[in-house]
Order: sequence, then C-alpha cells, then structure tokens
Amino acid sequence: MGRKFDILVVGELNVDLILNDIKQPPQLGKEVIAQSLDVTLGSSTAIFASNISTMGASVAFLGKIGTDRFGEIVLNSLKDRGVVTDYIVQSSELTTGASVVLNHHQDRYMVTYPGAMEYLTIEDISDEALELARHLHFSSPFLQPGIKNDLAVLFRRAKELGLSTSLDAQWDPEEKWDLDINHVLQFVDVFLPNASEIVAMTGAVDVASAAEKFRGRCKTLVVKCGGDGALLFAENQKLVGRAYNNDQIVDAIGAGDSFNAGFIYQYIKGKSLNECLAYANLMGVINTTGIGGTGAFVNHDLLKETALKKFDVTI
Repeated sequence: MGRKFDILVVGELNVDLILNDIKQPPQLGKEVIAQSLDVTLGSSTAIFASNISTMGASVAFLGKIGTDRFGEIVLNSLKDRGVVTDYIVQSSELTTGASVVLNHHQDRYMVTYPGAMEYLTIEDISDEALELARHLHFSSPFLQPGIKNDLAVLFRRAKELGLSTSLDAQWDPEEKWDLDINHVLQFVDVFLPNASEIVAMTGAVDVASAAEKFRGRCKTLVVKCGGDGALLFAENQKLVGRAYNNDQIVDAIGAGDSFNAGFIYQYIKGKSLNECLAYANLMGVINTTGIGGTGAFVNHDLLKETALKKFDVTI
C-alpha cells in the first residue's frame, strides 16, 4: 500500500523556557540574572519532527497536549515547519508540559514539568496511524510512563506493518533505567543513545564496553559523543563520525535530536551508513548555531545557506 508520510513521530510534546547568558551557576537560596529569555518548541521528539520536516521529509506527529497556551505554541510551531498535527490529542483536563533551561556557557541546567506527555498510552496509537508512514521514530520513554512499558508492543506492531523504526531513549531523570531495553531493541532498526546514556543504561565502564553489550540487539547502534562526533556499530562494522568545529555556539539544546533527524533523514532515503553519519553530525552542529532545538532550522533554504557558509558543505 502507499504511505502518506515518510515518518510518523510519536512521543512527548512541551515548550522550552530558555534563560540565556547566566553569569554564574544557580545556587540554592541565591538569585542569578539571565540576559535573555526565549520560549520555543521543546521536547526531544518534537525537535526531531520539526527539524527533519525542514530537511525535506513528510512528517506526522502523534502525541498528547492540553488545550492551553503552551499547547497552542506546540501546535503552531510544528505546523509552521510543515509537520502534520492531525494525530495530536488535545485534552482540556491536561496541561501541556514545559522545560525550564538555564544556559551557563556550554553547560545547562534543566527542570521539566511533564504534564500531558505522561498520559500518552498505547491505546492512543492505532494501526491506521502507523500504516500512514514508512518509518516510526520514538523518543524519551522515561518521561512517558503511560506508554513506557508498552514500547516493545508499539515497535513490534510497527515492524509487522512494514515500517522501519528508530528509538532515542534519552536520559532517565530517576536514573532507574527500568525499561526492558533488550526486549524493545529486537524491533528497533536504529538505536540512538548518547555516550552518557548508554553507559548509565548498561552499567558499563565506558562507551566501547556499553556498545558491546548491545551488539546484535538492534540492526544499527549509533552513539552520540557530543563534540567528539559519533560511533556507529552495525553487524561487523564500526564507523567513526567526525565532529565539525564550531566557534559560534549559541546553545546545545536539541543538538542530539537534530543529529537523530539528520541520520534518519538519510536512512529512509537508503543512503549508506557513512553518509547517514556524516549528515547527522552536520545537522547536530548546525543546531548549535541557533536558539533552542529548532532555531537554526527555520526553512530549507536557510539550512542550506548555514551548511555552506559556516561549514563549507553543500546539502
């Protein structure tokens, strides 16, 4: 059957309240001053959806928000970037979540109120919705207790319906790591943790040891290593993706999500894993040139201009 969308993105939705240029780290009982405040689309999954749509993919989103001002910002932000929001559930009984982000140099402090994202369940995701797309992407199960324990069910259904799949588990705020990840990964084509997450998830001493524990659990494992680039493991392959130098970092919010978007954008086009990795690293570093997770991805023309001007790459 024909598929209406390249990607169905399922997961959390919230806004980011970003306080920039904080001169010193916050301390209990003391007040510090930020030089600017921005309110932007937040959440790993929404940033992924927004930016991969700007890259050129056709994208639909399925998630849950409230009927409030933050919910309006989420919907309008996604629509502005071409994401189809028809499958987002709004409830007047729930409130849309928010993350407060305090940027101090290249570090950040984050506090998240999950809100409606905690109430997304497997019952909200129909086979009809899955059959609309060629690929399923999901992020942040630890922020979504309503669906976390059914993640393997979701991914198995997606594979049975002919979709390719990708997952970014993200950080567990409670640091329990109580997701049956091995069960889930048998239905995942591309697993996209960062270095800190995969080490914490496995209890390994380093990234190499942690990656070894996941060998063969999914088709492709991609470990994001920030400024050091990324590592990819697939069957008997190990690839190293180089990082790009960037001396004009605005902030690093969403850089990993943009990396994910870049990788999956090339992956669904059938590009080689080397090409996927190179494009992912480029999108991750472009992300850091704008405010928040989507500020550098206003439209496709600006994306191409940034890649050429700042990194001498034609896309």
